[in-house]
Amino acid sequence: MPVPWFLLSLALGRNPAVISLERIVGPQDAARCSPGLSCHLWDGDMLCLLGSIEAAPGPVLVPTHLQAELVLRCHQETSCDLCVRVTVQLAVHGHWEEPEDEEKSGEAAEPELKELRNASLQAQVVLSFQAYSTARCVLLEVQVPAARVQSGQAVGSLVFDCFEAALGAEVRIWSYTQPRYQKELNLMQQLPVLPWLNVSTDGDSVHLVLNVSEEQHFGLLLYWNQVQGSLKPWWHRNLTGPQTITLNQTDLVPCLCIQMWPLEPDPVRTSICPFKEDPQAHRNVWRAARVQLLSTKSWRLDMPCSLPAEVMLCWQSPGGDPCQPLMPPLSPENVTVNKASEFPVVEGHPNLCVQVRKVRSWEKVQLQECLWSDSLGPLKDDVLLVETQGSQHNRSLCALEPTGCTPLPSRATTRAAHLGEQLLEDLQSGQCLKLWNGDLGALWACPVDKYVHRRWALVWLACLLLAAVLLFLLLLRKDRGKAAAGVRAALLLYSADNTAFESLVGSLATALSRLPLRVAVDLWSRRELSAQGPLAWLHAQRRQTLQERGVVVLLFSPGAVALCREWLQDGPPAPRAHGPHDAFAASLSCVLPDFLQGRASGRYVGACFDGLLALDAVPSLFRAAPLFSLPSQLRGFLSALQGPCAARFGRLEDSAEQVARALQPVLDSCFRPPPRGLGPELEAGLE
Repeated sequence: MPVPWFLLSLALGRNPAVISLERIVGPQDAARCSPGLSCHLWDGDMLCLLGSIEAAPGPVLVPTHLQAELVLRCHQETSCDLCVRVTVQLAVHGHWEEPEDEEKSGEAAEPELKELRNASLQAQVVLSFQAYSTARCVLLEVQVPAARVQSGQAVGSLVFDCFEAALGAEVRIWSYTQPRYQKELNLMQQLPVLPWLNVSTDGDSVHLVLNVSEEQHFGLLLYWNQVQGSLKPWWHRNLTGPQTITLNQTDLVPCLCIQMWPLEPDPVRTSICPFKEDPQAHRNVWRAARVQLLSTKSWRLDMPCSLPAEVMLCWQSPGGDPCQPLMPPLSPENVTVNKASEFPVVEGHPNLCVQVRKVRSWEKVQLQECLWSDSLGPLKDDVLLVETQGSQHNRSLCALEPTGCTPLPSRATTRAAHLGEQLLEDLQSGQCLKLWNGDLGALWACPVDKYVHRRWALVWLACLLLAAVLLFLLLLRKDRGKAAAGVRAALLLYSADNTAFESLVGSLATALSRLPLRVAVDLWSRRELSAQGPLAWLHAQRRQTLQERGVVVLLFSPGAVALCREWLQDGPPAPRAHGPHDAFAASLSCVLPDFLQGRASGRYVGACFDGLLALDAVPSLFRAAPLFSLPSQLRGFLSALQGPCAARFGRLEDSAEQVARALQPVLDSCFRPPPRGLGPELEAGLE
């Protein structure tokens, strides 16, 4: 079909009046040759049969050089086809053979030979053209006067107009004679694509400048090109004339592509992916990558683009040392982006982390997530024992440390070597947790808190005595409020409505513990909760928190609101779907008196989560304390938690952004409905 002038003007220049390509009027093919030659184009295409090389019977015409150039074949003023003009240079090859026996041939052969030498030389030249979904062969007949027939001499050129092709196509052209006297000539050429896009940067902004002729109507689509071939739309507009689209630097990813087409029936769409090799785009896609724990043993790597990556488990010690890869015995594996995968572990552990790296690029970790820390609490001071199975069922044990894997028992000077006998005894007595078991060995996590406490008991006793003296002196000079200044304690109370809400609370607790806050939540104290009972544990934690001038955070959910209304006799009884570790129901017996007697101010802070519960759904009694919706009101929430005398969090904006990054993926996966289209704020940012 004819390519609209719109596309050709994009490819070849913005002003159609100054396009340098020659324009041919009419739909018919044509042939012409240089002066002194005569040529004729046979009607219709012919079969593309190459044939074998034959010996020349005398002087013959052969192609010596092949050249192609672009022209425009126009059917109307504004409807043209891109066309490939082919020029073939011709020369004489071979010469007349003299008779072997002049006496035998006599004078009879002389007139015939003389007649052949004085005759013009004719040849049939074949041009073969191939492009995507297109193949043609044409035949041209050429005649050279006898006076110009000299062996090895160039006689002129033959021009054919023309073979139609599409923008951006790769074309192949062959030329030979029929019959064929030498190897065919061939030519490959890449036709131009649409050079309509110019990318420029200005600080944190990226400008996509679309060089489109004025008053031209076109459609523009920004989309993510997935590896599986699916097209994920992001932004679509119908535009007119030259346009500049502004994006943020963080929007650039390698699979971001641009598609453009004229607004007409059955349009030709042209796509380009300009950021495939852009370093900033590759950095952005790794910044946006997230590892999500789907269950205790399954996980998923979420990324905007499907880049090749490898994943492996590592052991993160609480001292801040680099995460130690668990290889051997666990080897790295290729990971499929945005697809659930299984962990080769038996039990989860807070110190187990996931490292993601580029394929064949192990010098740099792109992403590291300790997935179990939200549900199992912060990092523990445990030692990881690596058990390997040798030949004849022999096994060896070593302790994974920052300096390597220390064999047990050992005379080394490391901590694990000093505790080697105790660790082996704990392993034999079943006090270590098995994380993985396979044919090559096993992994064990052994707690060492008790040994560290025992080893440094005298030192701790001296430190405690000194601290007591210093504290006594400080109490004599400062009031109790100033003496208690420092890291503030925060007790989180919530109703365990479901596992998704528990995961959300765990993410909030983990994020708050990274600030100058000492966080207490029943998720991290299940053993003490089971031993003491919810009511006793809650009373002890609340009393300690308030004595230290801390704050009690009430996290309201639909289940929590129902329990509150039941206690206030303002609603039907709440469903008893809470587990044995749910401390919220027990907490109301000591929380409600504080609110009823006006003692809530400065002691309590209320919060709920965006999309789960509205602020006006919280009973009015509890609005005596500051009440916030998270994460939209994180700044005010953190300001209330900080208190007047506690250690500062730093810039509240940075702290709020840090906590929001931890909460948002859990909110997106658990509480928000699936996206139905582009958000209004994203569209507004692109306009």
